[in-house]
Amino acid sequence: MSAEPAWFKSSYSNDSGGACVEVALAGADAVVRVRDSKDIAIPGLNVSEAAWAAFTAEISA
Repeated sequence: MSAEPAWFKSSYSNDSGGACVEVALAGADAVVRVRDSKDIAIPGLNVSEAAWAAFTAEISA
């Protein structure tokens, strides 16, 4: 059984539990996991590191 990944959210998020996403880097899997912080029981998305890098570059531009 694998350990639960370390989830984090943006430093721009607040602690009120608003509309945030959480991200976990899955290490050896070369996968970035993304989930809704309001309901962590719902399965999130798994995206490749390359897709995540392209996404974050696009929204940062």
